[in-house]
Amino acid sequence: MTPLDDAWPDTTVREATVLDATALLAIAMGGAADPGARPLSKRPKVVTGAAVTGAWRSPDGVVRLQLRTDGTYAGEVAGRRRPARGTYQIDGASVLLHDDDSGLNTPVTVHEGELEMAGHRLLPVG
Repeated sequence: MTPLDDAWPDTTVREATVLDATALLAIAMGGAADPGARPLSKRPKVVTGAAVTGAWRSPDGVVRLQLRTDGTYAGEVAGRRRPARGTYQIDGASVLLHDDDSGLNTPVTVHEGELEMAGHRLLPVG
């Protein structure tokens, strides 16, 4: 030990980050926490005739996403306890999911009949 070690008491700081299932899902799906995030709208706009509405699934079945025509979504990732749910907005070739519980936003890109979300390729179900 050095004289400085004697002069300074143990000030080791121990930190831990605790994430709930919603935050983990958003991270896995490419979302990012935004402290200023707020719902995209209080009442989702009805989306009609949009090519992205419907059920989507990754080829391995790990990620599932249901985009409803009322502007809401439900998502699941295998191994996660709580499914994600919230509202979404379509902007050209992209969709932004907003989780109502955590406030996290997850971008989704539309590519020729497929969705890409955090490196996961989603195909239409059915």
